[in-house]
Amino acid sequence: MTNVPFITVEGPIGVGKTSLANAISTHFDFHLLKEIVDENPFLNKFYDDIDEWSFQTEMFFLCNRYKQLSDIQRLYLAKQKAVTADYHIFKNLIFAKRTLQPEDYSKYLDIYRILTADMPKPNLVVYIHASLDTLLKRVKMRGRDFEKNMSPLYLEQLSADYEEFIHHFEQTHPEIPVLRVNGDHIDFVRDPGALEAILQQIEESLRKRSTTL
Repeated sequence: MTNVPFITVEGPIGVGKTSLANAISTHFDFHLLKEIVDENPFLNKFYDDIDEWSFQTEMFFLCNRYKQLSDIQRLYLAKQKAVTADYHIFKNLIFAKRTLQPEDYSKYLDIYRILTADMPKPNLVVYIHASLDTLLKRVKMRGRDFEKNMSPLYLEQLSADYEEFIHHFEQTHPEIPVLRVNGDHIDFVRDPGALEAILQQIEESLRKRSTTL
């Protein structure tokens, strides 16, 4: 598979992934790949009863993200543009491990490994993290109906899962740099200077990778 220039932005729900991915796309003139969320028909039911609807929810996301990320090579060859996405498919493991029963997670993991075996790997992961208070405020601000019933405990656990996963990712994928952004201290949405600093860090990281974008 062609080595497709590819930056992914990751972090827990409400942390600002799409806002930053949009800014990266505009600044570098990259093609923007946005996560499909609202189209998931199981999300309302999921937040009402996680145990009952977790497998259907996670399988929907897995199949859609697989299709989107599998198209990265085609997008690059057609438009000759690098790609930035407001997610990466590794997030499926974070959510699935938190919500699925062990026997379902084992089956899910088998499917995940088959689908992602030859998937493009990002040149850079931008990881945004923030406190629970910040996440809850941002989730409330964006006002998605299906998130109204989200448990703060679930979001707190998910945030801890992200921290654990990203630490493991850094240990097992030393070839892929991870740029950490503190969403509590850096308001890249309202502060142009903060955003510019992040974009400069991204540019420096890509230059070190000697990747032609």
